[in-house]
Amino acid sequence: MPAAYLIVQIKITREEGWPEYRQKVTELFAQHGGRYLVRGGPVEVLEGSYDGRRLVVFEFPSMEAIRSVWHSPEYAEVKKLREGAGELDVWALPGV
Repeated sequence: MPAAYLIVQIKITREEGWPEYRQKVTELFAQHGGRYLVRGGPVEVLEGSYDGRRLVVFEFPSMEAIRSVWHSPEYAEVKKLREGAGELDVWALPGV
């Protein structure tokens, strides 16, 4: 079964809003077939460097599922909970 992955690097700059954001994004992503594979935790650098940001990885059924939730009005509302409270890099990529 094809899968796709949403990878996020996060630096939280203000804790306010994050607990509610995490809860709501977990529920919303699950409605679109998304599930956590990685949610923070220690990073063991085997080669290269690591900048210390928290890593989060979601698995979705497809790239279309990621696009559907990411561009949805529901996610636009949830996203407001973390605006101005962190710095994120977010990537989506298909699995093999």
